[in-house]
Order: sequence, then C-alpha cells, then structure tokens
Amino acid sequence: MFVFAQQSSLANQFMAELRNVSVQQDRLRFRRNLERLGELMAYEISKKLSYQNVAIQTPLGIANTQVLRQQPVLATILRAGLPFHQGFANYFDHAENAFAGAYRGPSPGGDDEFEIAMDYIVSPDLSGKVLILCDPMLATGRSLEKVYHALLRYGIPAQTHIASIIASPEGVRHVQQQLPQCHLWLGAIDDHLNEHYYIVPGLGDSGDLAFGEKV
Repeated sequence: MFVFAQQSSLANQFMAELRNVSVQQDRLRFRRNLERLGELMAYEISKKLSYQNVAIQTPLGIANTQVLRQQPVLATILRAGLPFHQGFANYFDHAENAFAGAYRGPSPGGDDEFEIAMDYIVSPDLSGKVLILCDPMLATGRSLEKVYHALLRYGIPAQTHIASIIASPEGVRHVQQQLPQCHLWLGAIDDHLNEHYYIVPGLGDSGDLAFGEKV
C-alpha cells in the first residue's frame, strides 16, 4: 500500500487545498487539485508497470529507451471521480476507459444504513490488462468493491490498482479483506467514519464541491 501523506511530497499541498473550507469554494481549483493528484498518482503507479525496450529514430541517430508494454484501462465512478480520472488520463494518454454509475441508494433500515445502487457501467475488454480503478473518496469501500466485481464481466485483469485521495481506516480494511488481489494507492488515511459513513476529517462531498450540489 502506497500513501502520499507518509512522505514528503507536493501531493500534500494539493490535499491541503482540497480540505481547506475557504480554498475549496473555488470549484475550478478544487477540480484541478483532484486532477493534479491523479497525475501524481499515475506517475507513481507507472513505476510498477511493465516496460519494453524500443529503438527511437532521432534526427541524429538511434535512442534506446523504455516504453510501456501495455496501456492500462482507467476506470472511475461517476460523477465525483471524473476530475481525478482526468489526471490519470493526462499521463496514460492512450489508455482505454471504463465508467460506472454507483451511489448510495435508499436506506432500508434507517438514515444510518444504505445500499450501493449501480445503474450504469461501460468498459472495454479487461482480459489480461492492467486496471486502474480510481475514486477520490474511499469511505466504506463498498462502492469500489461493487464496481470492481461488476467490471469483471468484461474480463479478468492481469492486475488491478485502486487509487483514492482520502480514505478511512474502515474502508482500507474492507478493501484489503474483500479485494486482497488489488494494490492500494492513497493520498491520506484519515481518523474514522462517522455514524453517517462520512470520512472524518475528510473534505466534504467531493462530487458536490467539484460540480455543485445535487437536488
């Protein structure tokens, strides 16, 4: 498991701005910080991927270098994941993409309980590919688990990386227990989930801050 907050990195500045109640009122800046963290995380994940040597013709000769053997498939959960996903797409610019619509559905047992509803999913063939599933907030981990299993109908990836910016200890444990085959990449692990399953101290509702409040 990789955690940006456990090391000195410019990522911590971007996360500080995401959390700041004054700075985060600027939606453009909020989205851009999500995007920049996606770019930084894409770079870190790229170090773990497979490369091959190629010979590149320059105006003066041949340069031997390493390039990705295969572009990953980038997957995210609508709508909050879009700016974060864009950061990954900026770096893996030839990647295929997958999208899922998953959200907290009706509460069958009261306000403090909920089901994960999913009404949309589209993906390329995942068989034998590298899957990067990104969602800015890892709260309970249940939506990531549901989306991951839904994506498997498109094929079994060779490896899967799950990337989130802010995570709860409960969500991290859930993903590690239910999806032990996945590699976790995180910005920070916060204190806990509250009784409404929101991350504390967290940063608020990422989707609302990026795109406006839902009706």
